[in-house]
Parts: sequence; structure tokens; C-alpha cells
Amino acid sequence: MNPLMDAEQAVLGAVLLDPGQLSHLEWLTPDHFYRPVHRALFAALRKLRGDGHPAVEGEGPVPLSWVTDAVAEAGLRVRGLTASYAHILVSACPRPSHAPVYGRMVLEGAIHRTVAQHAIRLHQEARTGTLRGEVEGALHHADVLTGVLTDLARRWGTEPRPVAPAMSLATAPSALPPAQADRVAEDEAFLLTVLVERPGAMGEAVDWLRPGDFADPVHGQLYWCLGALHHRGEPLDRITLLWEAQRRGLLADGTLSEDRFAAICDGVGAGDAEWLGKQVMRSSITRTAAASARAVRALAEDETLVPGRLINHALHALGPLDEVRARWETAHGRPTPRAPSPALSPGGPPPARVHAALTRSTPRAAPSPADRLGPGPASAAARPPSRNHG
Repeated sequence: MNPLMDAEQAVLGAVLLDPGQLSHLEWLTPDHFYRPVHRALFAALRKLRGDGHPAVEGEGPVPLSWVTDAVAEAGLRVRGLTASYAHILVSACPRPSHAPVYGRMVLEGAIHRTVAQHAIRLHQEARTGTLRGEVEGALHHADVLTGVLTDLARRWGTEPRPVAPAMSLATAPSALPPAQADRVAEDEAFLLTVLVERPGAMGEAVDWLRPGDFADPVHGQLYWCLGALHHRGEPLDRITLLWEAQRRGLLADGTLSEDRFAAICDGVGAGDAEWLGKQVMRSSITRTAAASARAVRALAEDETLVPGRLINHALHALGPLDEVRARWETAHGRPTPRAPSPALSPGGPPPARVHAALTRSTPRAAPSPADRLGPGPASAAARPPSRNHG
């Protein structure tokens, strides 16, 4: 049982039975269909309508040429489509007048697939960036995903805004490859050594570097201690750091061992704190991007989420990456790019959004009691909800 495939067949069957239903499906495109044969057939039906096929404006029973011409046109794009399958689609449609509802179901499936595909791309780019030490690709794909979510929200007829899901998603970063993990750990330890040994070095990174940017939790805790000392205006050296670590319980609970503390504080502290801090942030961005991408993909694969909630939860899942990115821009002295707020029309929501909402929620008039497969002739002012093939 596959409700999405049933919906795709039903909407195509509705249009084959009643070409006039295409006027209620302007917001549905061939790309919204999952099966290639369905995409090709819907594209063919739209093309026939655009070319002025007689079945679109004709009265009485739908001519059989509407089906045969659609199959022939779609056959130019995909193989394996036969007239017999078109008749299967017709039989799969309970009521042609319900085509907008079937189309909404197809659009829902397309939204879930689209969000999942872009989340996978973001995750792949984040992992590649981890290996190469680059963040531009991950940030670009994050922008693309945000743009896709915003566009999907408008197509669905809702406002894109971050909303936290009822149950928080696990977004713990995955383990780095051994070679990258060793390099990141060395950069973090070297940065801590510089911050301890070089006076004033903390001021070069404290405005934009946070404990959560460190891949090693111990390194993050030590940076937290250094930040507390800096905030209180107290001197920074190995003794004051050790005392602060003790006050925060890092020694009592075994978080910080004597050997690890000695390895950090006994190192050579000649280095550029700002450059090292940016190296730590590079790793933080790619790890955060990968975690956000996994969270968005998990949301997209949840079939119980309606598109509005999926989109808003996905935007919320990208929030941690936006926060890290803002600090990355601050570290480079660049203003943080802000997405423009959608302008509110003085006359109310945009007509396209209103139309999308009405398509989903407004009850349609009950179909004529006449048999949908054999209606009699009708006047131009009152067209029956479906017409059979004569």
C-alpha cells in the first residue's frame, strides 16, 4: 500500500477523465510527481492543453483522442507507457472533482522528497569540507536549503518561520575521521596553549569563539574557564586556569586529568590566537552543518509531518548553523548577511498564497448525481465535473 502512488494515479486519472481539472492544478508541476512515467504524462497533458487540444474546451463526452494523444506525447519522454496503463489511471480515480485534493497529496510528497534531497547534499558538502578544511561549500548549500524551504512554504501557502519540534532531535556531531580528528585536536590544544601563555591573546578570539566550537569537550571546558577569567578581568596563566577548573568541578569529576592539563600548559605558546581560533571555527561550521543536515533529513523522512510543520521545523534545525555562521562573519570583520523580511501587503496575503490555501481547505461543490462516466450534453455555462471518453 502506497498512498503517494495512489494519489499520483488518481490526479492523472482525474485529468484524463476531465481535462478541465487542469485549471484547478496550475500550482502542480510535472516535477512534483515521483514516478518518471507520471511526470511525463502530466507534462504531456499540460502541453496538450496549451496547444489547444479539442478535448479541453469541447462539450459532451471526452474524446478518446485525449487519452491516445497524451500517451503518444508522453511516450516521447519516457518508455513503457501504454494506453492500457492510462485506463488503469482512469480506474484509479474515485472522483475527478477531487483532483485538487489528490494534487495536494502529490505536492506533499514532493515537498518531503525535496527537503530530504537538499539535506543530503548539505551533509555531503559538510563532510567534504571537513576533509578539505573549507566552509564555503557547506555555507552555500545551507543557503540553498534555506531558500528551498522558503520557496516551498510560499508554494504551500504558509509563512516560513523557525519552529521547534515537540520532541528535540538528536543533533550530536558524528565522529571525525581519525586523521581529521587528530588535526583538529592539535589545533585546539595549540590554541589553548597560546591563550594561556601569551598575555592579551584571549582578547583576539573571545568575541566570536565559543566553548561549543571545540570538538573535544575537555578543550571546550578549558576555554570556558579561560573566558570566565577574562570576563572577570583576572590574570591568565596556568595556575589561575587550574584553580578555575577546580572551582568548576573539572578535577573532581575526572573531566580534566593532570597529564592533559600539563600537555596543554607546558607547550610552546608562540602562535596567532586569531588564526588558530578561525581554524577551530572551520571545524565547528562543518560539524554543525552536518548535524543540522541530519536533523533536517530525519524530519523529511517523517511521513506524519505536514509540509508546514516540516518546513518550519527544518528552518529551526538550521538555527545552530546560522548562529555559528554569524560569529564566523564577525571573526572576519564582515557584516552578517540577513535574509530580507517578507514585505506584508497592505491588502492582505499575496493572491497566490490565498489561492493555495483555498485549494487545500475550501470544500468543493458536490458532483452531479449523474453517472460520471456517462453524462449527457451540457451547456457552456454548466460543465459537468467529468466527461467520459466517446
